[in-house]
Amino acid sequence: MTVARNPLLPGCYPDPTICRVGEDYYLACSSFEYVPGLPVFHSRDLVSWEQIGHVVDRPGQLDLDGIASSGGLYAPTLRHHDGVFWVVCTLVDQQDETRGGNFLMTATDAAGPWSDPVWLDADGIDPSIFFDDDGRVWVHGTRPAREPAWHDQTEVWVRELDPATKALVGPEHVVWNGALTGVVWAEGPHLHKVDGTYYLVAAEGGTEFHHAVSVARADSVTGPYVGSKGNPILTHRHLGHGSDVIGVGHADLVQAVDGSWWAVLLGMRPYGGYHYNLGRETFLVPVVWEDGWPVLAPGVGRVPAEVDVPFALPARAGAAQGGASGVVRPGDLRWTALRRPPAQLATARGDGWDLPLRPATLSEPGTPAFLGVRQQHQDVDVRATVRADLAAGEDVGVAVRQSEDDHVRLFAAVTAAAGVRRERSSPSTAEPASRPRSGSWRCRVPPTGP
Repeated sequence: MTVARNPLLPGCYPDPTICRVGEDYYLACSSFEYVPGLPVFHSRDLVSWEQIGHVVDRPGQLDLDGIASSGGLYAPTLRHHDGVFWVVCTLVDQQDETRGGNFLMTATDAAGPWSDPVWLDADGIDPSIFFDDDGRVWVHGTRPAREPAWHDQTEVWVRELDPATKALVGPEHVVWNGALTGVVWAEGPHLHKVDGTYYLVAAEGGTEFHHAVSVARADSVTGPYVGSKGNPILTHRHLGHGSDVIGVGHADLVQAVDGSWWAVLLGMRPYGGYHYNLGRETFLVPVVWEDGWPVLAPGVGRVPAEVDVPFALPARAGAAQGGASGVVRPGDLRWTALRRPPAQLATARGDGWDLPLRPATLSEPGTPAFLGVRQQHQDVDVRATVRADLAAGEDVGVAVRQSEDDHVRLFAAVTAAAGVRRERSSPSTAEPASRPRSGSWRCRVPPTGP
């Protein structure tokens, strides 16, 4: 028996979606304004995961230029049917609602290459796709309710997809408005068919402290759907801000080779106060079926620190759960940049990168001279060697980034030997330090806000 440790994918890997192909499992996550976009992982046992590629990984595939933090690529759904992998997703520009929308991409290998996007005639966010056993294909997603009964009420719609033309056809069906009266932001809907019954699994409550997982079922894919009396079937909001994991929600289900069921979902680990600087991470819980309904984390009712996976393979040399730490060299799939692929910004040289200066800064929604990897541990030491011939007004260094408004820079410049700057939406402050312009810098990453 092998134990999966939660989080399954530590660090900013939100909105997980999962599917099984034979004995192989594939998982993808949101990436927002970071490129390459939509990281894809592979596992043989739900415990050891290896990143194998990205869905969005080349120039011209999607345009994210100018998209601010918390925009970009939202909540993908990954499925496999008749030898083809399908991803449906949303590109969001919160400053320009006419830009982006819902799209799908396909590939014969989950590692890629993936097709260019096919745009769907559907509004809202968080699209999902369901292949029924009668050959019909259905796309579903969520949006603000057309006739809301309360503020921020949303609705889940379902519409048929022609797989040949990749176009939505036929009438639209609104099938869900939320499990509870007054509930907000039904997100991440996924349809599953189990023993002839259709199940709609959706997140509710907003992707923060009140996040939750709810479920409804129907005899027809277009409804009517009836919610479980146990809704929400998983949440941590009743545990308070002091819980070790908060914001649990956005679940996707998968049936394992041995017939058992599992759910991947997101949550956050707060530390240093009510801060979750690692972002939304991917967790794993077991699922059982009782009286025709899924029960997540049975007997526990919360995300456990460890999950027994009876069919898991013996630990393999070099296998990692969610990505190894240590030296991150060029070619490592964990490298990411803002709004453009790293290869467009830098050239690999030995164990490092040549990164030309760019006029954009971290404080604006452009593409600065920035390459990064996701922070995966609450207590982490970062070592980096930087060398540069700087002119007046130029600086170089290491940054901890959350957004345009919140980041910390450890930098060297011509006008000052070095400095530390914490930049926020409020006026920033600088704390000068005495460090060489080039060399090895060691910094401990502090909490930078929620």
